[in-house]
Amino acid sequence: MRRRLLAAAAALVLAAVGGTVLLAYARGADARAMAGLQTQTVLVATERIPAGTAAAGLAKQVRTQVLPATAVVPGAVHDLAALGSRVTTTELEPGEQLLAARFGAASSLLPPGTVPVPAGDEEVSVQLDPERAVGGRLAAGDHIGVFVSQSLPDSTVQTHAVLHHVLVTQVQGAVVPTTGTAAADPSGTQTAAASSSASSSSSSSTVLVTLALTAQDAEAVVFGQEHGKLWLSLEPDAANTGGTTVVDQGTIYTNAYPESPR
Repeated sequence: MRRRLLAAAAALVLAAVGGTVLLAYARGADARAMAGLQTQTVLVATERIPAGTAAAGLAKQVRTQVLPATAVVPGAVHDLAALGSRVTTTELEPGEQLLAARFGAASSLLPPGTVPVPAGDEEVSVQLDPERAVGGRLAAGDHIGVFVSQSLPDSTVQTHAVLHHVLVTQVQGAVVPTTGTAAADPSGTQTAAASSSASSSSSSSTVLVTLALTAQDAEAVVFGQEHGKLWLSLEPDAANTGGTTVVDQGTIYTNAYPESPR
């Protein structure tokens, strides 16, 4: 019985030694094979990476791997820092080499006619008649002022510029221009009816304006849309937005517009 146990133990030891030797040989073979090749260190995804993931945050989702130069895909990424602020433009699978061609600017993922939302902001959309949105001429990337008018329980009405330099991220809809042409009488003078028709434009459509706002600023916009009326102004960089105040029936000709020296 003891001999059988000793024989079994010896067999296990020999098997373990043989496995270790074989593994060492295999590793040595790999090393000998790599020694005769040019190698490169590339970055490889360790898990599925969704499109839109920032390159700066990929450190825990990738690893470095040494490969023969012939196995490295052209455009492979060797350092995340080289990607800067770019994001993945397509989904990456585990084991896939990171390629520079699969990264781009965050704006490249946005639908046409939109701009990125600044970090920390959220988006709110308001639907307005064109005359309340600069005639429908607003475009993504513009900065606007937001005016709110409301009626108080005592019949006082107020208007105030509550926000300035708000970023427009998207605009949908616009004014539909009049397609008819003005008629003229034989003397060449435009008739009154034709003149009235030519000077008007169709405002049956509305404009959906999406704004980038902090949560605090979004409250003011939503309140104005729900309980009052909104009016947007286009604010160029050089626009003077100072000196505003709450305007009502009693202050519109006094506090809001003090008499200036002549």
